[in-house]
Amino acid sequence: MEVLPKVLEVDEKSPESKDLLPSQTASSLCISSRSESVLTAAPRSNWEIYRKPIVIMSVGGAILLFGVTITCLAYTLSLGEVSVQVLKMTGPAFLSLGLMMLVCGLVWVPIIKKKQKQKQKSMFFQSLKSIFLNR
Repeated sequence: MEVLPKVLEVDEKSPESKDLLPSQTASSLCISSRSESVLTAAPRSNWEIYRKPIVIMSVGGAILLFGVTITCLAYTLSLGEVSVQVLKMTGPAFLSLGLMMLVCGLVWVPIIKKKQKQKQKSMFFQSLKSIFLNR
């Protein structure tokens, strides 16, 4: 059976505790960087805010059109049996992938708008809080 170590007194510290500073832990780094980014964030342009969803929608639309083209070619061209089978399998795959990416981008835009509204409200309430607490 393992014997529990004695409780360390204030003067006695293990070497591991000396090596690990509280400010260098992962949780404190995440918290500090997050709070700094919220407090010191400069206003961003609409392109910076909506860039990722626009790119996702554009790529999704391009893949969707590619899938439509391949599917149409599979049913209109008279190619060999193997080529037609490959086109009939890859066309719908590109259709579904493109549609999925397009929908993800379309859903992402209202989420960003909602987050922007919440951020504006929180900034407003923080300014009110600072006004009342500084008096």
